[in-house]
Amino acid sequence: MWKIKWMIIAYLILLILSGCNGSASPSPEVTYNVTSTLDPSVSPIKHSDQLTFGIIYPMAHPFYEMITDSIEKASKPYSIQLIVKAPDEISLEQQMRMMETMIAQKVNGIAIDPIDSVALTPLINKASQAGIPVICFESDVPASKRYSYIGSDPLKEGTLMGQIIDRNLKGRGMIMIEGSMSDSPQISRRLEGIIQYLNQNTEIQVLETRYHHGDNEKAISDLESMIDEHPHFDALIPLDIVSSSNAILVWKSQGLKRYAITFGLTPEVKKALLNGQINAVISEYEEQWGVKIIEQLLAAIKNVPTPTWVDTGFQEIKQSDMTVE
Repeated sequence: MWKIKWMIIAYLILLILSGCNGSASPSPEVTYNVTSTLDPSVSPIKHSDQLTFGIIYPMAHPFYEMITDSIEKASKPYSIQLIVKAPDEISLEQQMRMMETMIAQKVNGIAIDPIDSVALTPLINKASQAGIPVICFESDVPASKRYSYIGSDPLKEGTLMGQIIDRNLKGRGMIMIEGSMSDSPQISRRLEGIIQYLNQNTEIQVLETRYHHGDNEKAISDLESMIDEHPHFDALIPLDIVSSSNAILVWKSQGLKRYAITFGLTPEVKKALLNGQINAVISEYEEQWGVKIIEQLLAAIKNVPTPTWVDTGFQEIKQSDMTVE
């Protein structure tokens, strides 16, 4: 009896330890099925009338959770399974692996917000050759065989941002800029539009531009460093959602009373607008993306002729445009 008791105790300890070890390391990516409980690493089982669409984001962020909600709502009238994936932080390698997996799963269509337009071109072409249409949203891969692009013109967005900065600073002052990656076509074109407008129409000086490469800790460190090095700056211009999220945190911690104008109407930015931490934001009508993504994917699998660029447009939103919910 004594030996049996110790054997049972040892077995229970082994179970507990193995359970702890199995959950110790976090997943390197966020991935889930919206309309199915299937393991996303396994090829989805398709009914004859069911479509499976893959959605790939550049990173996990509340902004993209908002987009997923809108895609889910748009897909409800149809028999559609959504497989949604995103790296924890911006990772081209992971995003490429996600594309490879979805091609291997033989999904019916893929919508991707691409991190790198050059690196992803071969994979988008590979999907197209396999009969899987791909649409790009927010950022484009124009040299690929993608079916269409959903988004606005980043150069024109940058021009509007220049006008907003000009209006708030009355044509004079000093600004700091932070973005995700210098080689991102979207970020570089936004920056180009800003600089062109400011140089041609104002005396506003750009003190410094930094890039965080999707690293939240680096984004905060860069912001704090720029503020310390340029204490007399007049405005901060985040070029992407990670920069704006972390700018809000820094604004709160330091109690800054400077201008902050950004891109992307995320849930955080909405609150910051109401609280006065963000003065204005350029929105790309993000609430419409879900409908447009599902429309384009359905059109693509039916091979319906459609414009290769679905221009979402953009608009400035100020605190006065917001309503308290």
